[in-house]
Amino acid sequence: MTLLWIALLPLLGVIVPVLTSGRGRRFCSLATAALPALGLLLTLAQLPGIAAGESLRFAAAWIPSLGLDLALRLDGLSVLFNLLILGIGLLILLYAHFYLSPEEPYGRFYAYLILFMASMVGIVMSDNLLLLWLYWELTSISSFLLIGFWSHRSDARKGARMALTVTGAGGLALLAGLLLLGDMAGSFDIDVVLASGDAILADPRYPLMLGLVLLGAFTKSAQFPFQFWLPHAMAAPTPVSAYLHSATMVKAGIFLMARLHPAIAGSELWSVVVSLVGMATLLYGAWFALLKTDLKAILAFSTVSHLGLITVLLGIGSPMAVLAALFHVLNHATFKAALFMSAGIIDHETGTRELGRLGGLRRAMPVTAVLTTVAAAAMAGVPLLNGFLSKEMFFTESLSTPVLGGLSWAMPVLATLGGILSVAYSLRLVHAVFFKPAREAPPSPPHEPPRLMRAPVELLVALCVLVGLFPAALATGLLDMASQAVLGESLDFHLAIWHGVNLPLAMSVVALMAGIATYWRHGDLRRYLKGFRSVDSRLVFEDSVQSLNRRAEKVLTRFEGGSLQRYMAWLLLASLVMGGIGLAGMGPLTGSKGNQPIDGVLLLGAALLIFGGVGTAVTHRYRLVSLILLSVVGLMVSLTFARFSAPDLALTQLSVEVVTMILLMLALFFLPQKTPRESSPRRNLRDVVLAGTLGFVVASLNYAVLTRDNAPISGFFLDNSIPGGGGHNVVNVILVDFRGFDTLGEITVLALAGLAIFKLLNRLRLFMPHSDGEGRVWSPDRYPAILTSISMALLPLALLVSAFIFLRGHNLPGGGFIAGLITAVALILLYMARGVEWAQQRLDFPYQPVAIIGVAIATLTGLGSWLFGHPFLTSAFGHFHLPLVGEFELATAMLFDLGVYLAVVGATLMILANLGKVTTSHRPTKEASQTSAAANKRLTKENR
Repeated sequence: MTLLWIALLPLLGVIVPVLTSGRGRRFCSLATAALPALGLLLTLAQLPGIAAGESLRFAAAWIPSLGLDLALRLDGLSVLFNLLILGIGLLILLYAHFYLSPEEPYGRFYAYLILFMASMVGIVMSDNLLLLWLYWELTSISSFLLIGFWSHRSDARKGARMALTVTGAGGLALLAGLLLLGDMAGSFDIDVVLASGDAILADPRYPLMLGLVLLGAFTKSAQFPFQFWLPHAMAAPTPVSAYLHSATMVKAGIFLMARLHPAIAGSELWSVVVSLVGMATLLYGAWFALLKTDLKAILAFSTVSHLGLITVLLGIGSPMAVLAALFHVLNHATFKAALFMSAGIIDHETGTRELGRLGGLRRAMPVTAVLTTVAAAAMAGVPLLNGFLSKEMFFTESLSTPVLGGLSWAMPVLATLGGILSVAYSLRLVHAVFFKPAREAPPSPPHEPPRLMRAPVELLVALCVLVGLFPAALATGLLDMASQAVLGESLDFHLAIWHGVNLPLAMSVVALMAGIATYWRHGDLRRYLKGFRSVDSRLVFEDSVQSLNRRAEKVLTRFEGGSLQRYMAWLLLASLVMGGIGLAGMGPLTGSKGNQPIDGVLLLGAALLIFGGVGTAVTHRYRLVSLILLSVVGLMVSLTFARFSAPDLALTQLSVEVVTMILLMLALFFLPQKTPRESSPRRNLRDVVLAGTLGFVVASLNYAVLTRDNAPISGFFLDNSIPGGGGHNVVNVILVDFRGFDTLGEITVLALAGLAIFKLLNRLRLFMPHSDGEGRVWSPDRYPAILTSISMALLPLALLVSAFIFLRGHNLPGGGFIAGLITAVALILLYMARGVEWAQQRLDFPYQPVAIIGVAIATLTGLGSWLFGHPFLTSAFGHFHLPLVGEFELATAMLFDLGVYLAVVGATLMILANLGKVTTSHRPTKEASQTSAAANKRLTKENR
C-alpha cells in the first residue's frame, strides 16, 4: 500500500490549493507542499530495500478485459525520477511562492502544478503499459494548462496549443505502439514486456512498433524534428519552465526509452535512429542557443541540446552509455532547474530577459551572479562540477560506438562540436548578463531577490558542486540502483574526478578552448547570420494549422452540400451495398424452419403498416396529415408486438407513440402546413428506387434470419428470471437486474437530455402564429370545454393505472418505464387542456429534481449491493407474509424501477411542459396576426 500512497498523495494534493487559496498565500503554499513532501519521504524510506535489490510492486484489477490494471512499481529507475519529480517540485513550489505576484490566481496555478507532478509520478511508477499511457496523456493536458496559464497573452496561448498538438499527436502514436508492444509480448504488464525482448525483436511488426513508440518519446522530449514546440513553451511562468522543461516533462520521453530499453533496444534500427536523432537534436539546440538573445530562449534551446545528448547515449545502448545517460539526467535536472530559476530571478528583479538590456549585474546581484555562473559552468562541463563528469562519459562512449559503421569517427567529432557550442552559449549567458556593459538600462533597478526565493537555486548549485567533487559518495548508489533497473544487472563502475590523461580529456580541453574562441568571435557569427532570413517556428506552425483547416474546409465543402437528402442517400447506398454483398454470398434465402401460416389479421395489419408508411412519405408536405399516418404506423407496430406475445413492448411502444405525437404536434405548431417542393421528379424517382431496393434487401435479410435456426440468448433469461431476479416478467427482470447497468445509463442520458432541452427552452419566447398556411384563423377557444372535462376525469384514472402498471411490472407486463410514460402523458394532457399557467399553479414544483432524484435512487440502489459484498446493481428479493394481506414479494429491483419511473416522468415533463410554455407565452396582437397570415400566404405561393 505504500506504493499506492506515493502515487495517490500528489494526486490528492491537487484539491488542496483549491480549498486553501482563500486562507492566504503563505498557508496555501505550505498546505500544497505537504502531501508531495510526504510522498517524497515515503520514497526515501524505500531506498534501503531498493538498494538491496528489491523491486516493490502493487497491483489491483481495474479493467481486466482490456488488460488495464492499477499496477505500480518502485525500482531504481522509478526512485531516481521520483526524487527529481518530487524533490525539485517542492523547490519549485517554494520559488513560485515568491515569483508569482499577489494578484495571480496562485491556487489555480498550484493545482495545475500538482496535477502535473502527480501525472509524472504516475508515469515513472506505472507497471502497466496502458496505465503509463493514461498518465502520459495527463501530463500533456496539465502542461497545456500550465503553459497557457497567462491566458491573456497571445504567445502563451499559442505556445500551449503548439505543445498540446505536438505532444498529443505523439501520445496517439505512442498508444498505437504500446498496443502493438503489448500484443507482441502477450501482456501489458511491464515485467512481462521487459522479459520478452528476444520475441519482440524477432517479431515482423517490430519496426512499426518501434517507430510509433519513438514518435511518442521524441515528441515529448523535444527531439528533432519535433523540437520546435519547446522554445515557444517558454511563454509559461518561469516556475513552469524550470519544472516542466528542465527536470520533468521533457524527461518523460527519456524515461520511456530507458524503461523499455531491455525490450525494444538492442537492434541496429534502434541504434541508428535513436543515435542520429539525438545527435541532430544536440547540435540543433546548441547552435540556436548560441544565437538567441532571450535568457529563457537560450536555456530552452540548451535544454533541447542536452536532451539530444541523453538520447544519443541511449541510442548507443552499451551498459556504460545507459549509465552515462542516467547520470546526465540527474545532472541536467539540477543545473538547468537552477539556471531557469536564476533567469526568473533576473527577469523578476529587472523586468526584462533580453541580453541587450542586461549587463553588469554582478554589482547589483552578486550572489545571483555567483550561483548562475556555477550552474552555467556545470552546463558547459567545466571540471569539478557534475556536468563535467557526465560529459566525459559521453565523450568516452562516443569513441566506442559502432553506429554508422565505417563512419563511426563522426560521432566523437560531432560530440566535440556539441561540447564547443555548449561552452560558447554558457559563457555568453554569464558574460552578457553579469559582466558585459548593458546597451540599455533595464526597466527596473536590479537588486537581489528575497532570501527564500534564492534558496532553491542555492541548494541545486550546491548539489552541482558536491556531486562534482564527491561523485562516488553522492551519486554512485543512486546510479547503481537506476542502471540495474534498466540493464537487469549491477555494473562495476567508479565515478571519479580524474581518470588520467586520455582522449576524452583531450576532447574536453578542445571543447573548452574552442568554445571560448567561438564566443570571442560571436559578433562576427551574428553579423554573418543576419544575411539569412529568420524563420519563426511558431508562425510556421500556425500557418500550417491554418492551411490544414483551409484544405479541410475545401474537402468538406466539396462533399457537404448542405443537403440532408444527399447525406441520407449516401448512407443508405452504403448500407445497401454492404447488405447486398452479404446476401449475394448466401445460398438459398429460405432456411430450414420454413414459413409461419398467414391469416387475414396478419394481412390486414401488414396492409395498414404499408399504407401508413407509404402515406407518411407521400403526404410529407402536409405535415399534420403525414403525422396522423405516422401514428397509424406506431399503433400497428404496437399491435404487432401484442400479436407476437410481447405485451411489454406493446405497452412501451404505445406510450412512446403518444408522447412522440404530442411532441411533434407542439413542434409543428411553429412550422408551415406545407413544405416547398424540394425535389425534382428525377430525384424522387432515384429516392423511390433507392428506398425500395434497400427495403427489399432488409426484408430479405430478415426473412433469411427468421427462417433459420439460431441459438437465442433468451433461454438463459427464461431459466434465471425467477431464481436470479425473483420475477416472472422476464423483460422487466432483464431491464432492472440482468441489464440494469444499461438501463441506468439510459435514464442518465434521458435526464441529461431533458436538462439540456429545458435550458434551451427556458425563457425562450417565440412568436405564436395566428393562422395556418391557408390564412385560416385559429379557434379563439384556446382550451375546449370537452377536452378540459375529459382531462380532469382521466387524470386520476391514468395515475391509478400508472401505479398499477408500476407495481405489477416485476411479474406481469409493466414496469417503471411504462408507468412513467403513462404518468407523463396524463399530466401533459392536463397542460394541453387547461394551459401552462393553470397547470403550473397547481403543480407548483420543478421537474428537474424529479429526474435527478430518479437517477440518484437507481444509482444508490446499485451501490447498496456493495455494502453486502456483491457487485454493483445486484438485486435481492424475498417473500413476506402479513395478516389480512397474505404472502407477497419484495425486491430491491422495485427501488431501481422507482428511479426509472421518476427519471422518465421528470425528463419527459421537462421537455414537453416547457415546449408547451414556449407555445403559449405570448398572445399576438391583431396587427401581428394579420402580418403572420400574409406571410403564410406568401410562403405558400412561393412553395407552389
